Amino acid sequence: MAAQPSWVRKAPAINHTESWETEEAVSARVAFDMSEHRCGSPRNISSSEKVVGKSPALQAVFEQVERVAPTNATVLIQGETGTGKELIAHAIHSASSRRGRPFVKLSCAAIPLDLLESELFGHEKGAFTGAIAQRIGRFHLADKGTLFLDEVGDIPLALQPKLLRVLQEQEFERLGGTRTHRVDVRLVAATNRDLTEMAKRGEFRSDLYYRLNVFPVLLPPLRERREDIPALVGHFVELFGHRIGRQIEHIPPKMMSALSSYDWPGNIRELQNVIERAVILSNNGVLHDPLPTTGAVGVLSLPTTQKDSERALILQTLQAVGWVIGGANGAAARLGLKRTTLISRMSKMGISRPPFQSRHDADWVCSGGDRLDAAMLGGTNGRGQQWRHELAT
Repeated sequence: MAAQPSWVRKAPAINHTESWETEEAVSARVAFDMSEHRCGSPRNISSSEKVVGKSPALQAVFEQVERVAPTNATVLIQGETGTGKELIAHAIHSASSRRGRPFVKLSCAAIPLDLLESELFGHEKGAFTGAIAQRIGRFHLADKGTLFLDEVGDIPLALQPKLLRVLQEQEFERLGGTRTHRVDVRLVAATNRDLTEMAKRGEFRSDLYYRLNVFPVLLPPLRERREDIPALVGHFVELFGHRIGRQIEHIPPKMMSALSSYDWPGNIRELQNVIERAVILSNNGVLHDPLPTTGAVGVLSLPTTQKDSERALILQTLQAVGWVIGGANGAAARLGLKRTTLISRMSKMGISRPPFQSRHDADWVCSGGDRLDAAMLGGTNGRGQQWRHELAT
């Protein structure tokens, strides 16, 4: 097998103790620092830029990146959500002659449709209501560098001809302006949608698709590169261990096998979120098992928003401590929250203990023998009023 590119990261050692780097050094392996890449050949990429994995499917991607990076060709990165499309776009930029120039990114799905043209091309003062000053667009900001357009399939049809023109002619006019601006921009686009089918249905211009699809790069889903999962797990354990100040020295083999067998429909992003939660819940240097206790592989239900993630973390912590809220070993202490703050969040999120066999079991243990039950949360006695006051504050 050919030697891996220098931006491919080896898995960290987990099962032994060693001197750990600073959090910033570990974070740099995920987030690129473009200021370090002012010179050098594509093979001399800084060690801070690392893509984790060595599976054959990922090796094929590495070979494509190294082949296309030195050129100015437009690249279309395709793959399911969470497969690391932005990471590959960064690698292409950093292995190119533009690596010392700006890397500008824009998620086309995150910008309201009526503002996307202004974001891409800029606008002149007075171009529309609220345009109180001139604005520089992303194409102008990326001059002499690389522009990464994520979710390019979400660009509205009405705007696609203008994008096609700037790709072909490298020139555009700002919204509300008449002056033509020329730029030198290398475009890398990404999508998790089938642009071919969209073009057939008239939802995406075929001529724009052909212009974007000069050099396609298809990223494999995580289920097609399972041999990379242990390395990814080790990487995220190291990263989040530094972030929260918790050292994980051991990952049980049975747990690693279960993680490797799961299908990961959310791909690397889903794995990252699961491992972050597991590190938070870990004790004694052993990684907490993030999978359901039922052991049902492939049916793991995971949160998709920050609120969902917080709710899932609170629920899992409560279950782990037997629904003890207060005290040194309670859920509030584990989560780093005040007892009343945790109770308030549970109330707002509709979190309550499952049905019980007896009223004694239905009480929530708060601290030092203090129990939180339905009467405390909603009753009319003085104690209930006190709890309602604490929840409101």
